[in-house]
Amino acid sequence: MSGAWHRLADELGRWRDGGRTVEFWWRDDDAARPDPALVRLCALSAQASVPLALAVVPLGADPSLLGVLGDTVTVIQHGTDHRNRAGAGEKKTEFPAVESAPAAVARLAAARERLAAWARDRSVPVFVPPWNRLPEALVAQLVPAGFCGLSRFGARSSAQPAPGVRQVNTHVDLVAWHAGRGFAGEDAVLEAAVRHLAAKREGRADAGEPTGWLSHHAVHDEAAWAFLERLFETLRAAPGLRWLGVQELFHVS
Repeated sequence: MSGAWHRLADELGRWRDGGRTVEFWWRDDDAARPDPALVRLCALSAQASVPLALAVVPLGADPSLLGVLGDTVTVIQHGTDHRNRAGAGEKKTEFPAVESAPAAVARLAAARERLAAWARDRSVPVFVPPWNRLPEALVAQLVPAGFCGLSRFGARSSAQPAPGVRQVNTHVDLVAWHAGRGFAGEDAVLEAAVRHLAAKREGRADAGEPTGWLSHHAVHDEAAWAFLERLFETLRAAPGLRWLGVQELFHVS
């Protein structure tokens, strides 16, 4: 194994020696159609017995994708239409500063209702904003729009950023978005996981937030697929480690 794999094993060992359980979770973004990549993703989740939070774009989704989801996959909501509405000077976002809060809430609620109508009990009302960006003013409006949870990227500053909203983020992105959109590499990905685990263990990050792995099946190259397979196989028998599903993460019964 490379040095990064050894460093991950060492960090897991520190948690185990401290009598603490390592909690991981897995989110995949941009799902819309039951294409070969999505079929492969769901099959990997089932084979590895690792629960998958599949972030689906409601207004661009083909309901037939439900046919490829196994028992390990739960649907959550990824934006409304995943369209970049950023104004001048703004980073990519579906929720620009010029859009009023009532208009944004109406879009969110309508998209949630559409997704729930065909996903039914396969979905949990957790919101994943495209590009992981959501104006803070809208976080408090998620409950009126029908959501109980929020997931972005990076260590959370609060487990409950607004009344009734539980936040659980991802921390390890497999894709090198600014360097060709291929696999970011074992060293970079594993080091990101080790950093978050160490920060939690040392009290520099919320120790109660499970470490989240983020994938994007539609852009995976073979290196990314191979890494996921190796990750799940390597951690399969690791003592003191749990992969959490959406219901447990967001306290949904």
